[in-house]
Amino acid sequence: MSESDPPGTFYTEERWQNWIERIDEEEIDPEDEDSARLLLNLQDDTAIAVAKIITAYDDGHVEAEEAREKLADIREIVLSEVQLDDEEKLMLVDGVQTSLVCVFYAAEEYVAGGVAEDGTIEEYIRAAADAEAEEDPDAALGYCAQAGTRIIDGNELSMELAEELEFGLVAEWVNGLDSLQTAMSDPEVVEEDED
Repeated sequence: MSESDPPGTFYTEERWQNWIERIDEEEIDPEDEDSARLLLNLQDDTAIAVAKIITAYDDGHVEAEEAREKLADIREIVLSEVQLDDEEKLMLVDGVQTSLVCVFYAAEEYVAGGVAEDGTIEEYIRAAADAEAEEDPDAALGYCAQAGTRIIDGNELSMELAEELEFGLVAEWVNGLDSLQTAMSDPEVVEEDED
């Protein structure tokens, strides 16, 4: 959280815009390590804000209702349409936004109903991949969100499993859940002005 954020703020419109401006100003090539890291930092930064809300909720510092409102506030900032002239950059940011959709759903599901108990992370992700193959993205997102509640609870998402996935929505969502997993285990703020 930067010095300028008001107390009790987990994420701000200004913070998101700072990232977007950086992406706008820099040469972005997803094959380039620095560019890839910038996009990942953008994603991780949001996941960290979500993790902090969940932690505050788990610790009893915020009630469920307030946690849901704070998650909704961040979701509105992060998933709103981005203004970028460069089509490729727009597509890359869109990819980050897609990955984060599942992070929000998982957090909301966790606050609303706790940890999904019916399966393991692997079972939920496989069910999501099957649902995607059957062209049922809503069910796929639901399964990924349930996997996310288990990640929030401390279960581990295997990267081998993530690598097995066909490219598509589930792979994007699992990428977001990987950021959430990192954020839950180490909610250190990604500095916006790191080189």
